[in-house]
Amino acid sequence: MTSTADVDAIVSAAAAAAPVWRRSTGSERASWLRAAADAIDAEVAELVAIADEETRLGVPRLTGEVARTSGQLRLFASVVEEGSYLELTIDDADASAAPPRPELRRMLTALGPVAVFSASNFPFAFSVAGGDTASALAAGNPVIVKAHSGHPRLSVRTAEIVAAALEAAGAPSGSLALIEGREAGNALVQHPLVKAAGFTGSVAGGRALFDLASARPEPIPFYGELGSINPVVVTPGAAAARGEALAQGLVGSFTLGVGQFCTKPGVVFVPEGLGFEDAVAAAVPAASGGPLLTDRITAAFPEGLARLETDASVAVVATGVEVSGVRPVVLATDARAVAERPEALLEECFGPVTLLVRYSSEDELHAALAVVPGSLTATLHAEEGEDVAETLELLQERAGRVLFAGWPTGVAVTWSQHHGGPWPATTSLHTSVGATAIRRFLRPIAFQDAPERLLPEALRDASLARLPHRRNGVLTVPASR
Repeated sequence: MTSTADVDAIVSAAAAAAPVWRRSTGSERASWLRAAADAIDAEVAELVAIADEETRLGVPRLTGEVARTSGQLRLFASVVEEGSYLELTIDDADASAAPPRPELRRMLTALGPVAVFSASNFPFAFSVAGGDTASALAAGNPVIVKAHSGHPRLSVRTAEIVAAALEAAGAPSGSLALIEGREAGNALVQHPLVKAAGFTGSVAGGRALFDLASARPEPIPFYGELGSINPVVVTPGAAAARGEALAQGLVGSFTLGVGQFCTKPGVVFVPEGLGFEDAVAAAVPAASGGPLLTDRITAAFPEGLARLETDASVAVVATGVEVSGVRPVVLATDARAVAERPEALLEECFGPVTLLVRYSSEDELHAALAVVPGSLTATLHAEEGEDVAETLELLQERAGRVLFAGWPTGVAVTWSQHHGGPWPATTSLHTSVGATAIRRFLRPIAFQDAPERLLPEALRDASLARLPHRRNGVLTVPASR
């Protein structure tokens, strides 16, 4: 475990590296990010072997996750080179304005050292070199990662590889470091030189760190991805037209990764009397359970099931094949019970379980949707011609990503992706996946009547000739990039 004294030394090294990162050019930073991606890919066999021993996720899943992780780093290299993330904005001086207007040049700039807390369920993509780290580095900030206890050896080895690659590519010492232990994590988020934190994990753990970050003498932004039940609505038209296919898709989604994805469809609103529940019941017995990530998660799964099953309205619809003591489970209740007792029925249960909620009218459906907490995703399966405007409005209010086909498990890492949502899905409205995740670790700064030589490079006229910017209200996107 990392001592408090060691945390202080690590953060101080990151703070010393911060000015170098902040002043680095886009091309420099992009080369550092690509060097880290190349280093991870070069050691994929070793990293996957360690991860397979520690996480129970299996070689195929882990190999794919490494590719996603290095891909994220390369995406952010492209984001940095493209330059629109800087939001470069210029107002030229105008002595004839009333009052006279000075020259103003505005941009987004790095915050300083960023704390990143790793997740259990994605030991690569949301861990040491995952999306939070990639976006924080891309923004121009050194990163200190708090390792997850579920994969300690993997965390250490990944940090060694990435830190060495960054320095070999020209980044300063202190660019990436690792700490271990809960107390060290608490000390990290409270350290006065840490300027922001990113977290993926439980509501309880995230809320505790959020409160520490907010209670500091100098509060800092805390970007936590916490709990999400990801509601799905199946309309009568969809159930009648393609109920069997939707049932198969649901079972595949809520059991994917043994139900340990943050985008798992945890509650599914289904029309009563149209056979959808029977179709799900027919598909579940062929689905298999499997080992969960950690002993703590394994112990918590039956406890979560028991809490749901204690409600008088809840019944077991079907169960799947038990593997390693875990079997998929589909439960069912009704919309009226959900509307009356959301705190009991709409609590996230990590693992292969989903709750079907029967509704007999739009009024019942909408009353239940009105009490659904914030989620990362919401899904609507409907047919052409059905009036779903009010349902869609309710789903939009409760999620950061709304799907109209397919299922929410699986998050594409793209420029337009949004992976966030209202509380408790996240502590903010920002995303932790996709190009705009970089925005979390930047702050605006304006320069008034600054001499050209003292401006940051990106705000100088030579840079503006090649970077997207807005001048006197007019957006300019250079044709030659």
